[in-house]
Amino acid sequence: MAQFYFEREVRTPNGECYTILEDSKPIGRLDLHFVPGLVHATMVVNESLTQEAIQELISMVDEDLTDAVGIEREDLVVHVHQGRDLGVFSHNDSTLHEAEGDTTPPTTGA
Repeated sequence: MAQFYFEREVRTPNGECYTILEDSKPIGRLDLHFVPGLVHATMVVNESLTQEAIQELISMVDEDLTDAVGIEREDLVVHVHQGRDLGVFSHNDSTLHEAEGDTTPPTTGA
């Protein structure tokens, strides 16, 4: 069974951002936003993850991350996006750093 865990990148008064790792390899990103009574999450994961693995990650977010923050909430809403990592863009660098091992340029839908 895969070993998933979250590595926090940023914490603000209203949210947190995490890298999602599987056995020490990055497989996605999680952004949490806290509003009164609600935790709103956006999870982006690699296209290779199964529905079972995604459900396990959502359960971990619910049990391990939102409860640990201590926010009273009535609901957790998670938007899940699945695909491949194209890289990271930085305003200071102005170039797209491609995902490790992936040199295929993105295609556009026209």
